[in-house]
Amino acid sequence: MKIDMHCHVKEGSIDSRVTLEEYIMTCKEKGIDGILVTDHDTYNGYRHWKYNLKGKKYRDFVVLKGIEYDTVDAGHILIVMPQGVKMRLLEMRGLPLSELIDVVHYHGGICGPAHPCGEKYLSFTNTKCWQRSPELLQKFDFIETFNACEPEESNAGAKYLAEKYDKPGTGGSDAHRPDCIGRGYTVFSKPIKTELDLIMQIRNKEVIGAAGEIYSKTTKDKLGKIKNVYSYSFWLYNSAGALWKKQKRKIKIHAERPIDPIDPIEIPYLSKIKRKH
Repeated sequence: MKIDMHCHVKEGSIDSRVTLEEYIMTCKEKGIDGILVTDHDTYNGYRHWKYNLKGKKYRDFVVLKGIEYDTVDAGHILIVMPQGVKMRLLEMRGLPLSELIDVVHYHGGICGPAHPCGEKYLSFTNTKCWQRSPELLQKFDFIETFNACEPEESNAGAKYLAEKYDKPGTGGSDAHRPDCIGRGYTVFSKPIKTELDLIMQIRNKEVIGAAGEIYSKTTKDKLGKIKNVYSYSFWLYNSAGALWKKQKRKIKIHAERPIDPIDPIEIPYLSKIKRKH
């Protein structure tokens, strides 16, 4: 089964030019069976599916809820939580990676770095967190090894990390434009209908592989040598946003922390995190 695990839609990402419905139709034409909606720091794209499209059309296509979270110190992180788990905290950018991983795991979810060998500030291995705490990579559940909007050398570096740390490699298009849709995807060995199905296949390392074709018309490609300005602008924007929502994040962390892990399936690291808290 093929799932595009990195998708941005107009209803959730201000920098996307693709509607959710357009995304679905194009993926279906390309033989992709489902998508994981991963808008930046919001579930609004998935909410559009839930309240406007789900149950009305595209019943033979799987749409799952994910998010691409902007950490304060480690770039972009892809996150999938079990269905039914409401995490408004994940819509508040700025958690440090070490805390984010614990929160996600405690609530039964999985996470992994998006384009880990990509641009400075945006990608895990090009952040201060990687320099200070490279061991955190071992706590990821997967690594995005194919991103259609990244150059070959970036994806090759990500694949090397996945092999070195024995992590499942995932793939996604990271599409923001119509002509990039469906260019990246993850192949799973079993059918997936829910977020928990996907979570368990990744935990059990039942991912067959990540594949696709490189998209060479991204904003970064067009900027050329001045693309560093884009990365630095993101760093400023992300740092300001993290500071702005600091107090709200603290409140949500305490409000959304359950007495016991929400995931009903016994996972060794969940019990460790429970004892830690």
